[in-house]
Amino acid sequence: MGVSRRWSADGITANALNPGYIHTNLQRHLDDATMRAFGAMDEAGDLVVPDYYKTPAQGASTTVLLAASPLLDGVGGRYFVDNQEMAVVPGGPDATDGVADHAVDPVAADQLWAYAEKTLAAR
Repeated sequence: MGVSRRWSADGITANALNPGYIHTNLQRHLDDATMRAFGAMDEAGDLVVPDYYKTPAQGASTTVLLAASPLLDGVGGRYFVDNQEMAVVPGGPDATDGVADHAVDPVAADQLWAYAEKTLAAR
């Protein structure tokens, strides 16, 4: 049973989100070629801010919504982008929006949970 179902009776829920592209200190782990591929660095090595990048506050807004909004009390097992719940869509290489159906499959969630428990217990 996935975390959202496992502890929902205790008022504990879990959701996933994509904050979007944001310049943060996390980029220190990316090489220059990757930063250029993202459009976040020019050829001189200077950071640039593409139109599709968000400010840190904009990127945090979905996290704050999920953590603090009473509108989402009891809501779990969902995926959010730009403060919106995303529709479940068939996965695959052609999917460009939404959350892949296999990502919200309760059977897969239970398998992942069991694998994580087993892996952590082995440490």
